[in-house]
Amino acid sequence: MASRELRLDRNDREEILGRVVRLVEEKFFDPNRDLKPWRELVDQRREQLLQRNPPDEFEKDLHAIVGELRVSHVGFFHRSARRVPARLAIGATLQRCEVEDGLRWVFQDVHMAGPAHAAGIERGDVLLTVSDVSICPPEGPTFGMGTKTPVVVRKPDGKHVRAVLDIPVPRSRQLPYCEPQIVTHSIPRSGTGLLKVSVFPGVVGIDVAHALDAAVGDLRSCRRLVVDLRGNPGGGIGGLRLMSYLTPGKLPIGYSLTRRRAKDGFERENLKKFGRIPMRKVELLPLALRFAFAEKSIALVTEGLGPQPFHGAIAVLVNEHTASASEMIAAFAAENRLATIVGTKTAGRLLSGDSFKLPHGYVLTLPVGAYYTWGGRLLEGAGVSPDVPVELSYHAVRAGSDNQLEAALDTVGRL
Repeated sequence: MASRELRLDRNDREEILGRVVRLVEEKFFDPNRDLKPWRELVDQRREQLLQRNPPDEFEKDLHAIVGELRVSHVGFFHRSARRVPARLAIGATLQRCEVEDGLRWVFQDVHMAGPAHAAGIERGDVLLTVSDVSICPPEGPTFGMGTKTPVVVRKPDGKHVRAVLDIPVPRSRQLPYCEPQIVTHSIPRSGTGLLKVSVFPGVVGIDVAHALDAAVGDLRSCRRLVVDLRGNPGGGIGGLRLMSYLTPGKLPIGYSLTRRRAKDGFERENLKKFGRIPMRKVELLPLALRFAFAEKSIALVTEGLGPQPFHGAIAVLVNEHTASASEMIAAFAAENRLATIVGTKTAGRLLSGDSFKLPHGYVLTLPVGAYYTWGGRLLEGAGVSPDVPVELSYHAVRAGSDNQLEAALDTVGRL
């Protein structure tokens, strides 16, 4: 049943709102957030929320109020009609640009084998319509998972092309996203490897680890490496394998922290450590037994994969869509001086979230854990700033080039 078909009376709305407020009070965790202003906002808008408006308006208004917590991993939606941003649904990101007919959304990162790529969309295409409705900034496009969504784009030569995005049903309703090809690699310049990672699917990251191992093996002749994390929305712990390829030995990376652990106090050195991605699914059971019922505050340590030919000549390429687990990688590389960070500041979305079921089919998502680098830096809301700032040039993209990638290749060429 879609939310627009629901019938919610005042008691239903009071029940839903009450559950949302209690969950925020009990589960929400952001070390830098004072909830008092948010409680006051709820009180101010309570009567408006409880009025007899259509359920879709109630959903929209309550989603906006939850959004006033102003952190990542927050949302309120009906499970039958959840819509997600392009970076999660279609394997592509968008950049607002001033083009011939005004401010428009332009495709920026288009990941191999994602729905956008499969439909023939390329970097530099201008998005004109979604489901036959014109869309332009500041309104951002969202997409329903498990749908076939028509779009119209304008190519750099001015031609309008209609395409249908075949968006898959996600493996997880709690973390809905498509899964493009995880890793692609090439040798764009002699002696320089390019390793692009689109997402880190799976909780443990076995598939990610295998894909990275194969790619690094193919690049074993390279003495320099560019790691492209642009448009990578994060995911599970598979990023540990990539961080382990940046340094020969075992280095502490950072730690997650729950609300309870933060309240009770802790020593980072004494947190339970995760420092190895299993290579076979049969190894998941003992791993689950070790961590499933343990306190969720965990320290990450690299795996100790040994020296690599490209150590000392690595650039990590990031942009404003680099988020979550991919930001952990950029922060780890920067904090330990293992790579030069190139591009634009990352998203600053690095709280861990969870989903909570509500009455009448609604769902609330909230951050329940924080992540700190080993040096004690909280990345949520701050992100990682590049050592070499480079904005993506729309004019360069239209001409068929990638000025950010060129800057990263030039950077490692000088190392």
